[in-house]
Amino acid sequence: MLLTLRLVLRHPRNLSAKSSVHTLRLSTRRNATMAVQQPPWSLPNQKSPEPTLKVYNSLTRTKTEFVPISGRHVKWYNCGPTVYDASHMGHARNYVTQDVLRRIMTDYFGYEVHFVMNITDIDDKIIIGARHKHLVSTLRSQTTALTQALIDQVSAAWTSYVQSKVNKGLPESERPSSSSERAQWPRLAEHFHDKEWRQQGLQKDEKFEMHFKAANATYDAVLTAEEQLKRGQTGSENAHALIDLAKDVLALALDKQFGSTVSDHTIFRSLAAYWEDAFFKDMRRLRVREPDTLTRVTEYVPDIVTFVEGIVTNGYGYEVDGSVYFDTRTFDKADNHSYAKLEPWSKGNRELLEEGEGALAATTGRRSPADFALWKASKPGEPSWPSPWGPGRPGWHIECSVMASAIFGDGMDIHSGGIDLAFPHHDNELAQSEAYHECSSWVNYFIHTGHLHIEGLKMSKSLKNFITIDEILQKYTARQLRLAFLTQLWNAKVDFSESLMTGEVRGIEITFNNFFTTIKALVSQAEAEGPKLDGKNRFGQAERELTDSLHASQDAFRAALCDSFNTPEAINVLRDVVSKTNVYIKTPNGNLEIGLIQRVARWVGDMLRMFGLGEGEGESQEIGWGQERGASKGSINPEEVLMPYLRTLSSFRDGVRKLAIAKGDSALKDILTLSDKLRDVDLVPLGVALDDQEDGKALVKLVSPEELVKAREEKRALVEAKAARKAATVEAERQKRLAVLEQGRISPSELYRPPNVAQGQYGSWDDDGLPLTDGDGKELSKSARKKHQKEWTLQKKRHDDFLEWQKQQQQGEQ
Repeated sequence: MLLTLRLVLRHPRNLSAKSSVHTLRLSTRRNATMAVQQPPWSLPNQKSPEPTLKVYNSLTRTKTEFVPISGRHVKWYNCGPTVYDASHMGHARNYVTQDVLRRIMTDYFGYEVHFVMNITDIDDKIIIGARHKHLVSTLRSQTTALTQALIDQVSAAWTSYVQSKVNKGLPESERPSSSSERAQWPRLAEHFHDKEWRQQGLQKDEKFEMHFKAANATYDAVLTAEEQLKRGQTGSENAHALIDLAKDVLALALDKQFGSTVSDHTIFRSLAAYWEDAFFKDMRRLRVREPDTLTRVTEYVPDIVTFVEGIVTNGYGYEVDGSVYFDTRTFDKADNHSYAKLEPWSKGNRELLEEGEGALAATTGRRSPADFALWKASKPGEPSWPSPWGPGRPGWHIECSVMASAIFGDGMDIHSGGIDLAFPHHDNELAQSEAYHECSSWVNYFIHTGHLHIEGLKMSKSLKNFITIDEILQKYTARQLRLAFLTQLWNAKVDFSESLMTGEVRGIEITFNNFFTTIKALVSQAEAEGPKLDGKNRFGQAERELTDSLHASQDAFRAALCDSFNTPEAINVLRDVVSKTNVYIKTPNGNLEIGLIQRVARWVGDMLRMFGLGEGEGESQEIGWGQERGASKGSINPEEVLMPYLRTLSSFRDGVRKLAIAKGDSALKDILTLSDKLRDVDLVPLGVALDDQEDGKALVKLVSPEELVKAREEKRALVEAKAARKAATVEAERQKRLAVLEQGRISPSELYRPPNVAQGQYGSWDDDGLPLTDGDGKELSKSARKKHQKEWTLQKKRHDDFLEWQKQQQQGEQ
């Protein structure tokens, strides 16, 4: 029938029937398909749902679910530094921690983060610092010789400093009266060595120690200068030394006298620019990623003026003598507004409020002590910009509101900074931004990093008890500092100490270092040997258990980071899976599943690099921290280049060791010594470690020469310490034996005769030297004779031992 149909279709008159036949065939197939159906499918039941990211939110003081405004896009504003001095450990704590959180959000959770940070380059501290630096520098450049006039100028500044600064921390009974400061200073300097006395001063004034040290340095410098002047040593170098040593004291006096004359904007901008550049250099050394968008206050002054005008128009600001203040009471009473959302209990804290306004702020004209400056009328000696209220400059708090609003508009997801900024800075930011935008919530999540304490003491730039980033990086690496912060909760107080760095942090680093070098060596060895085609299944119970441990670790790691970025727990998870992998590697059968341990190591390395702990961003398939590769190295991997040669060298050593061990001849010890020298001496400077294994083959590792030298010296120190203890024990035993032998020097026949006993104690003796009568000729009692006989017998043994030892000594000398 099919043949007949085809013939019919070939005829021109029947071509139109083609489409009908095609439809018929499709219909037949469809009916056949409908007759045999797939079994039903249902969504799988999730055994363990993925945890939800929760973040500790300063606005609620609880961990709250993180919900971005727009899908996976996150608007994040981070308060940047006020650049007027060197970056310190407090900056490292804040910005490294913020960098860790940012990396977790982008590299782990996969959010599209727009990270904005500001630079505060207009501020009271910058103005004062720039003026001080400029005035002291000017005095120094104008001074060409050491003169009495210069000494008098420094002395007058010192006297004023003692009265205005040092006296704040002194007991009233010890405060020097006017004109007696110099006479009483030696006594005060002596008291300063007393820790308890200093603590009493710090209780009165937290800056007491800083002020006293500055005053004391100036006092000593003046004494030195006076002696130099008497001896005619009046060169410019001595004059400049006096100015340099007294600069902290001199700056205040010069500023009081000439500060109002400083008006050149470049003086203030150059100081800020210098320290901004230094800040970012330090951040790069700490491996902190640069912000996506960087803003500077000086670039947004016109926007700030417009923003302040908007607040005034909305009824939340008022002008007083060219300055504009935020009306906190009006704002607090308004519907949908609340002042001090972050720390409502700090509303009346005048000390914090005044600190937030700055040292140059006006203190009169405000309607409420809590009102803060949006715009400050500039006084002589301060930079200024035009505004509707006259020449002035931005208040501190307004800058972040304006710059963040310029980029993010009327709201953002995250605002971050140090906990010390919560009140009044961030509370004021919230209030003025919500007043301008007439919104009830300008920031959804406020995250604050915890304080940093050094050896238990809070660090403060204003107290000059800070450690600069440059100083700390001379002692520890950027990775070690980041590890130290990762082992603490990001929003908790961190107590940075020597014991933390040399103990826990160094231990964690060594654990991961050893793990990575071992895995890389095993992988390299396996690649060199090729696949084992012996038909054995290498994925047994041990491999299943390690795989389950890896999966459980990955789940626990995610749970830890979802729990408000709990990095200490996350690090513990990584350490735990490393420990379990090390146990697996050391199993006796030696049939390791290399692919499995590679998988574990790569995941651990990826997570560490995600935290910013790598030596570079690293490659996705690279095991370990990653490697920094300069332009000269290009894409060359030193392991790939060196390993074949090192393996050959190692094989030679293995063969020599086997020959020596098999022979068992003592003469072959020299070969073993040479082999150990190759391992412990020759290969160490090359960064090569050879670990002897039970099967006679050495595991080749590439480690930094510094690490190997350090490990070798530590091992040597332990061996030497053990040998020293053993030698001390032997010597103690020798001295003890000599003491016993020395007791046997006396012959038993002379034991009871003078001078070994008192003259006249005994009257007669037998042939062995045992006493028979006392000094009066009276016969000794039976018990006395028995006692003497016992002691005589013991002494005879001691004497015989002594004579034998003496004989051996004499033979030895011959």
